[in-house]
Amino acid sequence: MDRADIRKGEWQPLMLSALVFFCVLTAYYIIRPVRDQLSGAVGSISLPLFYSATFLAMLALTPVFGMLVSRFARRRLMFWSYSFFIVCLFAFVPAFVYQEQIGARLLGTVFFVWTSVFNLFVVSLFWSLMADLWSSHQARRLFPLIGLGGTLGAIAGPALTSLLVGVLGDAPLLVVSALLMSLALGVLLWLAIAADAGRTPAPPIGGSLLAGVKQVFTQPFLRYMAVLMLLSDGTGTLAYALMADYVKDHYDTAVARTAFYGHLDLAANLMVIVLQFGPTRWLLTRFGPGACLVTVAGVNLLLFGALAVFGNLGLSVPWHDAGTAAGMTLAVPLLALVMVGNRGFLYGMVAPASNALYTRAAREARYKGKNFVETVIWRFGDLVITSGLSLLKTAGVGLGLLAALSASLSLGVGWIGARVGRSGGLQPERGRSGAP
Repeated sequence: MDRADIRKGEWQPLMLSALVFFCVLTAYYIIRPVRDQLSGAVGSISLPLFYSATFLAMLALTPVFGMLVSRFARRRLMFWSYSFFIVCLFAFVPAFVYQEQIGARLLGTVFFVWTSVFNLFVVSLFWSLMADLWSSHQARRLFPLIGLGGTLGAIAGPALTSLLVGVLGDAPLLVVSALLMSLALGVLLWLAIAADAGRTPAPPIGGSLLAGVKQVFTQPFLRYMAVLMLLSDGTGTLAYALMADYVKDHYDTAVARTAFYGHLDLAANLMVIVLQFGPTRWLLTRFGPGACLVTVAGVNLLLFGALAVFGNLGLSVPWHDAGTAAGMTLAVPLLALVMVGNRGFLYGMVAPASNALYTRAAREARYKGKNFVETVIWRFGDLVITSGLSLLKTAGVGLGLLAALSASLSLGVGWIGARVGRSGGLQPERGRSGAP
């Protein structure tokens, strides 16, 4: 860390913010391989079911979240949200003990929905709070460092999963995640109390319960962010669905599938930490968030372009064909590289750039609009993409063409990156110094 970029009064809240995000993402990345092994158990054919249930749940919960944000001050909102999910983690333990009896499809549907709600009330709410506490200039300097704390957690999570799953199994991992969430909650409350010291605590935001939905359709900035979410999700979900089919064919047990997905997450998150420690922070401070988005578009264009050429050269067979395990095996090293690279740049560059942009949005948009984009819009994209993949699978479309379609989506990400910083609905940048 460059001490010259950390100013007086910023060190303590910065370290606390990074510590909270470390605990949150360690907990999440312990949950994630446990969730992903369920999709690996059933393959991509069941992903539309998972995402349909998740999308419907997000639609139902959007007004509930809007009500909570409108009526409760942020401290109470954080306390009750995090406490609820800690209790849920303990409640899921017996379900995973009896996974074979319950069935991967049923448990997978429930757990996918729950994990998405977890993202809404825990991960996304954390960044809404960060956008509330830090100015836009501070965000450019400090959000990559806060994200770095989270990335260390995103590395620790898969590493702990890979280390412990063979000894403990899936169910006890949820207890480890719950304990980490408890620590995150304690530090988060301490941070919120310290931020409010000497001044009136931030009041409830108020406003309409469905304000986040309305803002996406009325504010140019949030429309850009919604389209950006759809395009970014399109590239990542393709790789995820293809990998689910590979895992189904090659790993027979929940423990083996969990370990495999833990390895993929570890590789992706090692890339995230490299990006956040260097290129992302440099691009944000020198050129702003738009430069990060344009850079990611170029990288994804290269990754999926390589995968498209690989398929079109005939080195891989169509991914949907039965009895082609050998051909799929040839494609997997490049597919894994594409999945790791796409996810690495998504969390290592797109996420810090997007969160920095939200510091210039109105407070209601930071909480309600942001969370609507990152939940309902995100899961709508998942549903459309996985359903479309099922149709393309039936039509006999091969891996090369699917990758080429994903490469074309990257061009849209670059177009948005070049324009979003000048869109309507953004406030002038706030002060250059001072603690939150």
